[in-house]
Amino acid sequence: MAGETYDIVFLGGGTGGYVAAIRAAQLGLKVAVVEKDKVGGTCLHRGCIPSKALLKSAEVLTLAKRAAEYGVKISGVEGDYPQAIKRSGRIVDQLYKGIQFLFRKHGITVVEGVGRLKDNRTVVVNGSNGNVQEVSGRNIIIDSGSRPRPIPGIPFDGQRVINSDHSTWLEWLPKRVIIRGAGATGVEFATVYHEFGAEVTLVGRIVPNEDEEVSQHLTRTFTKAGIRIIPDYRPSAEDFDVTEGGVRMRVKRDGKEEVIEADTLLVALGRQGNIEDIGLEELGIKTKDSYIVVDDFYRTGVDGVYAIGDVIGQQLLAHTAMHQGIIAVELIAGEKPMKLDYNRVPVCTYSHPEIASMGLTEREAREQGYQVKVGKFPLRANGKSLIEGEADGFVKMIADAETNDLLGVHIIGGHATELIAEAALAKLLEATPWEIGLSVHPHPTVSEVIGEAALAVDGVAIHI
Repeated sequence: MAGETYDIVFLGGGTGGYVAAIRAAQLGLKVAVVEKDKVGGTCLHRGCIPSKALLKSAEVLTLAKRAAEYGVKISGVEGDYPQAIKRSGRIVDQLYKGIQFLFRKHGITVVEGVGRLKDNRTVVVNGSNGNVQEVSGRNIIIDSGSRPRPIPGIPFDGQRVINSDHSTWLEWLPKRVIIRGAGATGVEFATVYHEFGAEVTLVGRIVPNEDEEVSQHLTRTFTKAGIRIIPDYRPSAEDFDVTEGGVRMRVKRDGKEEVIEADTLLVALGRQGNIEDIGLEELGIKTKDSYIVVDDFYRTGVDGVYAIGDVIGQQLLAHTAMHQGIIAVELIAGEKPMKLDYNRVPVCTYSHPEIASMGLTEREAREQGYQVKVGKFPLRANGKSLIEGEADGFVKMIADAETNDLLGVHIIGGHATELIAEAALAKLLEATPWEIGLSVHPHPTVSEVIGEAALAVDGVAIHI
């Protein structure tokens, strides 16, 4: 490796980094990835994959408890949380081996250790064995990722105060849990813990970035299921007592104080970029609010240095990072990639029921000055949803009343995270709701709800 100069050196091999490295190799570029942990990043090892595996286990458990509704008698159904964690780990291991194979297939070099920018062409790597080496590249792409954001004054200890990283591998199930933060991570783990039998208190507005009707629907569904929600309270460190025996949270409202006790506090207040001690200041790379500042093609402003993924703070989603990385390497390779339109990137939450969205909410569309028309279709009017026993939810489609352009699609219910792909394709191809409605959707399928919601925009849905 000594004396070698790569076309691209990746500082970090998270989701964006490893996908971009493969794409770069496909384009004939010589690639090295500097990674202190395991290639694949948070999404594979501590985020998307293990959490969704746990959610699937929770879903199966709930379905087994409901088996009598389907004419199936099952007795003695109980959850085995440690086994669910083990299953999740096996899936992660299998996917990790797949990435390792792809790296070997494409001749991508992995340099293990902690990397730091020396200049805009060199990364210094401190290996776990104490060795120090320099890796040279004509271009450097920073993919250093992010980490969970704590409540100021309450450090994570991995037992009583945990974050999403801890939640994906801790084998013990808390009997009582307080979840601070009700975005995607918060509601997903609320689902897991609740369906495995824990008493869950969820603190924060439910999925605050989603369309208000979606947020309200999930709030009602969770409340009906027995999850306690405190949507309008923002506790600080002073409102918590953390001891070896558990966690106490004081809720002060309307001149009254209530104390909620739990075994564990899960903090799900978002993430912050890993920008510390990687040499940004020395190179003059600009940062803002813990994230690296980039242009539309992920250039930092320093010649030859790019940044992608969570560390730039633009939609902290694995699939977004993948496409950011592909755009960056295609630009380096002399291609002419299109800039990413974040309004057509699907956002998915894997709670039960699932949530998926793309584009503007109704409020956002109106605030931006659009005259909107809205179509809604309930899953209870869809045959396949009733057959599957997942008829709780709806599809909401928002269009420009003047041009009929598709502005946003919002889904809550079974298979929402799969259904949203059709909306993303429609947005890319600039299809109108009327054209989506003209597309033949097979019957009986859940996908019919997309076509019906599209027709509902113009008031001609068939089954409502």
